[in-house]
Amino acid sequence: MAFRIIVLAKQVPDTRNVGEDAMKSDGTVNRSALPAIYNPEDLNALEQALQIKDKIKDTEIIILTMGPPRAADIIRESMYRDADKGYLITDKRFAGADTLATSYVISKAIEKIGNYDLIISGRQAIDGDTAQVGPQTAEKLNLPQITYAEEIISCEKGKITVKRRLERGIEVVESSLPALVTVHGSAAVCRPKNSKLFMKYKHAKTQTELQTIDDDYMNQTIKNRAYLQIEELSLDDLSCEECKIGLAGSPTKVKKIDNVVLQGKDSKVIADKDTDIKHLMNDLIKNHTLG
Repeated sequence: MAFRIIVLAKQVPDTRNVGEDAMKSDGTVNRSALPAIYNPEDLNALEQALQIKDKIKDTEIIILTMGPPRAADIIRESMYRDADKGYLITDKRFAGADTLATSYVISKAIEKIGNYDLIISGRQAIDGDTAQVGPQTAEKLNLPQITYAEEIISCEKGKITVKRRLERGIEVVESSLPALVTVHGSAAVCRPKNSKLFMKYKHAKTQTELQTIDDDYMNQTIKNRAYLQIEELSLDDLSCEECKIGLAGSPTKVKKIDNVVLQGKDSKVIADKDTDIKHLMNDLIKNHTLG
């Protein structure tokens, strides 16, 4: 029997390029204003899944992501690295979800997929930094969870052993399976895309993307090859209560947004001297950057 791993991944705005238009007036992220990237710690999580696949024959890796149609990009990126298939949870009615509503929808999608041995995700996403979705999903699925994982030491039917990276050191823990593991950014960096897998999966599409293809031959080719089909899950496919999704199901509310744009006058060059460093620290304390 195959060992099945579900990897929770997220396409996030590149927070290295945040500008004045990065947030909407309702307190949600203006995703169209920022470049989209694969959440870094989710890539660490994918690598842990791939390492298990290297060791355990017949391991299947399933990518599950929630977002707009363009989020299918990170499913393809995962397949280029040797993930087997992916599901895109996408529906305008899911928009504006906080961690509670997001984990609720993800848990329902996992229940629909079913038959899994392990769920792996990044510790947190760079667009929120809450580290809540993984643990909340585990709670909703009534699964044991291991957080801050740096390395999955061993994994077999029924048991997993994990090294955790904590603030004051490391610890090694065991858990029964199925379980959910969140992976720390100090874990192994994800392997690069494979050229053969890129050629195999570059035409993988969701149903929404297929509708935009004018080439009838390519459209039919994708439909005839199951491995090129990325399945979409909407609200109608999941057993979700509408009062628990999107903005309506999100108790977290943004009270105020401050846009801070650094200008050239905000920079300061200091010499490698104790006195200069002391003056800098005093300035930072005085303007409340520190303390």
